[in-house]
Amino acid sequence: MDLKRNLLLLTIIYGIIGILPLFFGSTQFIMHILIICLIWSVVASCWDLIMGFAGIFSFGQVAFFVIGSYASAIISAKFSVPPIFSVFLAGIVAGALGILVGLPCLKLKGAYIALVTFAVHMILEPILKGDIGRAIGTGGSRGILTIEPMNIFGYTFSSSQLVPYFYLMFILAIICSLIILMVIKSHWGNAFLALKDAEVFATCLGVSAFKYKLMVFALTSFLTGLIGGFYAHYVGMISTRMLGTDLFVTLMIMLVIGGIGKFPGAIIGSFITISINEMLSPLGSYRPIILGAMVIILVLMMPDGIIGLIQKIFPGRNREEARTIS
Repeated sequence: MDLKRNLLLLTIIYGIIGILPLFFGSTQFIMHILIICLIWSVVASCWDLIMGFAGIFSFGQVAFFVIGSYASAIISAKFSVPPIFSVFLAGIVAGALGILVGLPCLKLKGAYIALVTFAVHMILEPILKGDIGRAIGTGGSRGILTIEPMNIFGYTFSSSQLVPYFYLMFILAIICSLIILMVIKSHWGNAFLALKDAEVFATCLGVSAFKYKLMVFALTSFLTGLIGGFYAHYVGMISTRMLGTDLFVTLMIMLVIGGIGKFPGAIIGSFITISINEMLSPLGSYRPIILGAMVIILVLMMPDGIIGLIQKIFPGRNREEARTIS
């Protein structure tokens, strides 16, 4: 889709999301679900940018989210930094670590990058639980049980009033989505697609694989860490349980349902996945079985995700261009 259609779709999506508190503002449970959906929509969109558009099979997105969560909580507690600033600093920390992880990955391709980034995911838990983690204030295996809530210009956000939290996350989600969209539709996005589809040819044309791959690692890890920092101050406690496979698989389902490489499909996929997951929660151990079966059915019916289905129903300029070429 072109930039105008993407902006229109984003406007419709966030327009609908933005008015939901008018109907559910007094229902704490629904507001909590909406905030969580917004949080994971950004994380899933970042993962879609690096994997779906840049073609880099990075499996470290959850790790950068956890790094941002811990970094913001520690910076806020140890250095008395207001949460609104510690969240941004957490994004910088995650971005810097993303660059460190990205550097060795630049010499690798395909499954090898996936193995390296997943290894980062795997080793993060023992580091946070071990002596190094306890030394920097991670709380070891217990995690950090008390985290300062968000505070902006003297106004402290309360867990009993979730509408302000919702709109703060709503603004952050819009900003992150616009950044991702601008990157996709800029020369960065063209370079990502060129390197993804024909790296040798793109390199011969002067597209620097080193430069653009490192940039996408830095950007996605920064935004993911930023949202991780917000998550820490929203929930008020964090632990290494977030590094479990459940969250990793849930994020992958969001991408598949929305459409990999079909922005803003990850946003739609996150709301659908989280909502279905919560509705199935009374079923206990049967929930992952039913969720998995639903994903299989959706993949068979919509192999390109929901955005792919929308593109087939409303082909717009794509079909006109195809007719012109033929």
